[in-house]
Amino acid sequence: MLLAMDVGNTETVVGVFGDSEGAPDLIGRGSGERGLAYHWRTSTVSSRTPDEHVLMLSQLLGLVGLDVTRDIGALAISSSAPAVTTQLRRMTQRWFADRPTTILGPGVRTGMAILYDNPRDVGADRVADAVGAYDLYPGPLIVVDLGTATVFDVVSAKGEYLGGAIAPGVMVSLEALYAQASGLRSVELTAPRSVIGRSTAESIQSGVLYGYAGQVDAMVERIKGEVGDATVIATGGLASLIAPHTRSVNHVEPWLTLHGLRIVHERHHAGEHP
Repeated sequence: MLLAMDVGNTETVVGVFGDSEGAPDLIGRGSGERGLAYHWRTSTVSSRTPDEHVLMLSQLLGLVGLDVTRDIGALAISSSAPAVTTQLRRMTQRWFADRPTTILGPGVRTGMAILYDNPRDVGADRVADAVGAYDLYPGPLIVVDLGTATVFDVVSAKGEYLGGAIAPGVMVSLEALYAQASGLRSVELTAPRSVIGRSTAESIQSGVLYGYAGQVDAMVERIKGEVGDATVIATGGLASLIAPHTRSVNHVEPWLTLHGLRIVHERHHAGEHP
């Protein structure tokens, strides 16, 4: 079984791909028989040691009756947090040295041309999103990753990564709002009764949900003005919250990054025999 791990600035998503009796295929179309069987979402903790990382993974897999050292045959990792990347690299060297491992970054064979001015500047999660999206929905594509940042990635009809745009994410903006406006308090992010809020909480909810949905639609419209019509895929921890309020999003794929990691791992290790 393949363990895939996407480390974001705020949250870390862990998934297990492979045959597991009775396990659902959560990715669906395009993933074939080796679908995503299990997944978990945890907080990203930069101070975890390599042993603490493997302990966390062991506990998560234990919830579904899996053993991290017995059942995991390969690992694929992407990370937006350099300090965590270092510790995960050490974890794989200490605990999984005999298993095929892919830590997505420069030098890894992804099968996708990166047409950025400096390809090394593209985050590993952005590459995984683009690869996974193109496998599920052949381009042209716009991937909207709604996480700590709101990231737009564009893939051509030929499967080339063209670039994109980055904006502050929902939680970053809310934290700044609460810090700078002492009279405002934290609210639950749910849809308000109407766009015109009748309380401070509803006003914040309206501004966040409809404001960010409008941002997505406006950016997609501008991008399509440059590349033409494209399929729009939303992913990330806040995709299920924001995407339903947009007009432009065609598909929501919560586990897109993990799917892309699996594909990159297979391409990078093609022809190898563990």
